[in-house]
Amino acid sequence: MDNVEVFDAGVKGRGLKATRDLLAGDVVFAEPSFSAVVFDSLSTAVCHNCFRQQANLHRCVQCKFAHYCDRTCQTACWNEHKKECAAIRSSGSAPSENVRLAARMLWRIQRDTGVVSDGQLTSVDELVDHVSDLTDEDREELQIDVHKFMDFWPKNPRKPQPVEYISHIFGIIKCNAFTLSDQRGLQAVGVGLFPNLCMVNHDCWPNCTVILNHGNQSALNPALHSKRRIELRALEKVAEGVELTVSYVDFLNLSAERQRILKKQYHFNCTCKHCTEHIKDDLMMAAKEGEGSKPSAELIKQVTTASEECLEKVAQCRLQGDVHGVARLCGECLSAQENVLADTHLYKLRLQSTASEVLSFMHAFAEAAAYSRKTIDGYM
Repeated sequence: MDNVEVFDAGVKGRGLKATRDLLAGDVVFAEPSFSAVVFDSLSTAVCHNCFRQQANLHRCVQCKFAHYCDRTCQTACWNEHKKECAAIRSSGSAPSENVRLAARMLWRIQRDTGVVSDGQLTSVDELVDHVSDLTDEDREELQIDVHKFMDFWPKNPRKPQPVEYISHIFGIIKCNAFTLSDQRGLQAVGVGLFPNLCMVNHDCWPNCTVILNHGNQSALNPALHSKRRIELRALEKVAEGVELTVSYVDFLNLSAERQRILKKQYHFNCTCKHCTEHIKDDLMMAAKEGEGSKPSAELIKQVTTASEECLEKVAQCRLQGDVHGVARLCGECLSAQENVLADTHLYKLRLQSTASEVLSFMHAFAEAAAYSRKTIDGYM
């Protein structure tokens, strides 16, 4: 970890700061997952090792749950899957992704004592769980997960797992887990834990971003294979000694909504300048203004409501991997927004960004570039 060091970030707890000057695009650090699992709903469509969506995946012949691209991916994942495989066979079925992730974390903690390399800046057990801050509803859901975990975990009377410790593990997952996307970057397919990434604090206008690198297991020589990992990359010039930050939420939300999500999910009040001064809130909800003309309030309301409904449909299409449906919905809604919503409106920016992603995947690069330029202009 040559580029970062841990420091006391005051009320935010621990944080990471740069130990040298960084340029935009620099990889600050790369980190393989401590543990990761594929979502239940995609367990037969996504490789449980590299998290790529593939047709005709090979099923684990023992547990009949895990699926892999080929023998290479299955072999690479065996250390993670070995005990899980036996537990699934013993219980008769695979539990939810949260329980599977908790089990994989605990098996690895037992194997590696929670620190897997010299480059890991904190142990898993030292991560904050916020269990005491949970609402009654969230605490009830956590206890259900704990109960299901106890049913799934192999019984050992001489080494029973304390309920308090398992609750701690689930608390860590709830406020520290990172969603993993497929190789196209268009669909969330799993969830994992990255201890070093957990130490990077939030800012609504961050100086870093996180990219998922799926690794490469295609080389004939296993020594040349690379693991699935996240990469923390600088978004701008970062001077030595400056804190490194990422955004835990989509900036394309009004400040009050960002604060609500952060409080509910991560249990802190965001007091960054963008939230406290409501910077750009007016631009994010602005209407189009032409030469002496402005759309009526009724038309703005209609288009805004239609945009909200469209974004929900887009999210469903992304979950289903329907890129053509996403492209069609984005195109139709953006056409309806054209003379009604400002170029800075958050719904227009969200749809343009999504359209750029799916059109790039469909190799419609000219159209994707056009939407990207419009998105950048809207941000500026």
